[in-house]
Amino acid sequence: MTARFPRMLRALALGVTAALLLSACTGLPTTGDAQRGLPLGASPEDPDFLPLASGPAEGAGPAAIVEGFMEAAITPADNWDTARTFLTPDLAATWRPGTGVSVDVSASTRSFDSNVEDDAEAEDGDRADVRVTFEQIASVDGTGAYSEAIGASNSAFVVVKSDGQWRISEAPDGVVLDEARFSRVYDDYALQYYDVTWERLVPDVRWFPRRATVATTIAQTLIGGAPSPWLDPAVQSAFPAGVQLARDAVPIDADQVAEVALNRAALGLDPVTLARMRTQLQATFTASQLQINQVRFTVDGRPLEAGVAKIVEDPPDGGSLVLKDGTFGTLVGGEITPLPGVTEEVLALTQPVAAIDVSVSGAHAAVQLADGHVWMAGDGNFDELDPRALLVRPSMDPFDYTWSVPSSAPAALQAISTDVRALEIASAWPEASQVSAIRVSADGARIAAVIVVGGEQWLVVSAIVRDEAGTPTELGPTEEVAQLDDAALGLVWLGQDRLGVLSSGEDRTVLTQVVGGTGTVEAAPTAAISIAGSRSNSGVRILSSDGSVFARSGSAWSESTDGVLLLGTRAGH
Repeated sequence: MTARFPRMLRALALGVTAALLLSACTGLPTTGDAQRGLPLGASPEDPDFLPLASGPAEGAGPAAIVEGFMEAAITPADNWDTARTFLTPDLAATWRPGTGVSVDVSASTRSFDSNVEDDAEAEDGDRADVRVTFEQIASVDGTGAYSEAIGASNSAFVVVKSDGQWRISEAPDGVVLDEARFSRVYDDYALQYYDVTWERLVPDVRWFPRRATVATTIAQTLIGGAPSPWLDPAVQSAFPAGVQLARDAVPIDADQVAEVALNRAALGLDPVTLARMRTQLQATFTASQLQINQVRFTVDGRPLEAGVAKIVEDPPDGGSLVLKDGTFGTLVGGEITPLPGVTEEVLALTQPVAAIDVSVSGAHAAVQLADGHVWMAGDGNFDELDPRALLVRPSMDPFDYTWSVPSSAPAALQAISTDVRALEIASAWPEASQVSAIRVSADGARIAAVIVVGGEQWLVVSAIVRDEAGTPTELGPTEEVAQLDDAALGLVWLGQDRLGVLSSGEDRTVLTQVVGGTGTVEAAPTAAISIAGSRSNSGVRILSSDGSVFARSGSAWSESTDGVLLLGTRAGH
């Protein structure tokens, strides 16, 4: 599969060198109170170095000043202080770089047109108009939300001569970054929101500049902002509308405690709400890999006591689920542990099995037979859930509903309970003509799918709307994530906010895609036929047609076992 990414950047190649930077630039390690941490012994995939731009050159002409200003977007330190040196004092005081990012193909493809030549004689007070044209591929708005923006774009600048030097007096807010350096200057941070039951947290990926004040940016966006529109129907925030940060800073002390000053609206809140607020913000910092051990609320400088809310955690990976050597269960260290109530039902089948998705508890499993029908195994029973034709592989959710849909009828999506009660799910991909794969997330608030719209294959996500008991009723709006060339042999979740897609193309590939961000494509093992997700990208497993199961080993695939007839999956992965 090759993938066209209208909502993602092409992968930044490993081993990016200083050749990507202008000769006038260098690199410095970032410093500050809130930096991403790594587990003991782990190495970062991308060294945390940020490029450092240079200020304006003496005697540079109007076009060169604008070019240097745009290049200075690579250095967000001190609120883009370097970029402001290209501006007149008045504009430097009002320019707002944080309103958004335009991501273009390459800095080298930008075109700068000025009505004043660089070597033209000019006097103080003279004006030049500079228009920049660039090929845009993506954008980030003021809330950090990443989205498609493909096509030619342009920006207009006014440059004036003052004290013998050209400086920009009019410029659009926001910055422009080329795709190769976007992931060096910006990083993805997963804001956390509650599901409708207040028991699970759901990620909402945003992109912010890599700088020491990122904890403040995250807190401001979470407390004063809102979920992404597509996700909003399925989530809620613990922070009431009137509660805001009391100051534009979240200091972090030597013990890695973040002091979050709130306004007086927080004084009247009950203990349950305060505990949920603290847990939501702490979980957001943790998901963002910031070295913050604790969140402490204050109002008017005084501590505001807040407990910790109980959250349902995604269970740890328990090993690969395999049908092998006459049994089905969890493979760990060469031994297969059967699943009570499930394994015996699977082994009793006389018809070949096409797919098995095991519930979070391991007490039930959705089983698809070779005829395509979906059954429920568990508690010593084997009940037919969905007898419809041309069904895609089923997906269980954390509430033990099995999601099932015919490939030729996307709108006919059903969620079926363990007692075989089928619920019709409204508003399921109304624009789609076909669906080749579905997968519900571990939080149960999102469903990913590969659908066909207007003859094109799309990887999409939607919010799952549920009542307070967790019963699903409908899907929210369809959010396009990536355009694909092929249908999916498999679709999985890789942690909270990433998807994995195994293509059905002749040359098998695996797409790893951030929901609300960038993605990468890599070659899959030869003759790959199915994929199993996990809590992390490193835990993905691939089954080949000869029965070999492959796991990641650095940047390559290594065989972990063989003789496997079927690779099972776990609910939410």
